[in-house]
Amino acid sequence: MQEQSGAKIILALKGFAMWSTFDVVAKYLKGCTCSGLWEARLAREEFCKYNSDAEVHTYSPAFKETDIDEIARISDDIVFNSPSQFWKYHKRVKKINPEIKLSLRINPEVSSSPVDLYNPCGLYSRLGTTKANFDEQIVPYLDGLNFHALCEQDADALEKVLQGVEEKFSEYLYQVKYVNFGGGHHITKKGYDVDKLIDIIKYVRKKYDVEVYLEPGEAVGWETGYLEASVLDIVDNGMKIAILDTSAEAHMPDTLAMPYRAEVRGAWKAGEKPYTYRLAGNTCLAGDVMGDYSFEKPLKVGDRIIFEDQIHYTFVKNTTFNGIKLPSLAIKRKDGTMEVVKEFSYEDYRDRLS
Repeated sequence: MQEQSGAKIILALKGFAMWSTFDVVAKYLKGCTCSGLWEARLAREEFCKYNSDAEVHTYSPAFKETDIDEIARISDDIVFNSPSQFWKYHKRVKKINPEIKLSLRINPEVSSSPVDLYNPCGLYSRLGTTKANFDEQIVPYLDGLNFHALCEQDADALEKVLQGVEEKFSEYLYQVKYVNFGGGHHITKKGYDVDKLIDIIKYVRKKYDVEVYLEPGEAVGWETGYLEASVLDIVDNGMKIAILDTSAEAHMPDTLAMPYRAEVRGAWKAGEKPYTYRLAGNTCLAGDVMGDYSFEKPLKVGDRIIFEDQIHYTFVKNTTFNGIKLPSLAIKRKDGTMEVVKEFSYEDYRDRLS
């Protein structure tokens, strides 16, 4: 897609940050987009060592005084959320890093995000500057404009958002060097209209004479990793309930927040096969439930349960709630070998609390 459209794709670390895979990812992507100082450090220290030309873009809804100087030193591009943040810091970051590019996040107030919790352009959103709050005096200082309005969506959704961007901000697009389309593009999902995305990018590049960036996170890790758990016990309270050595609340929070039903390998919807179970986590939270699934054979203690496609927006969010051990991180090699790259200990739990 990059080759055919001329766009640059950078990795959103908020969605996928397994740096032990960066030797592979850095071969293809042009850098990282970061949500603050620590992600920017991870990008600079662990991604850029595999790609010396990689770019580090850093955005935050509001930057902290204690972080801004180091962010300026290690970033190639800094994205301000509001005119007030821009005026507060733009001279300071340029003094620290004269080569740093300055950008402003805009809010086109158009989105078809499927869930309000993940709608960055929803009512009363704090993310991005609306046209009513835009300050034209900033434009001569800007290298780029950023917008982000999608969540696991296709090129049709991007097309609608772009219409809103052009209606409100087209005069400024002519005056900057690049436009960042943000994330939420489900490029690697089966059925995604990649050709349409390429056409949209080409259109923007030609019309406004700008570079175009995209910054997906989920699409980078889409269907590349699963969470493997085991059955600890099976209880019966009106239905069979399998208690697992993992947790939706602690280890798969998006399944509760989004919410969505994770696919389980070898399982069907409740009632479709002879044996239906509720899969539940091993915490005290009553709602720590993954959902109801049916199987061709009865489950038994010790059986392995594999939740598909849990590498993105999963371990970047997981916690040690209830003192539950975090799942180990492993890489399965093409020859079938499994390399455990990170195993968590009691000390990891203890040291984050005091």
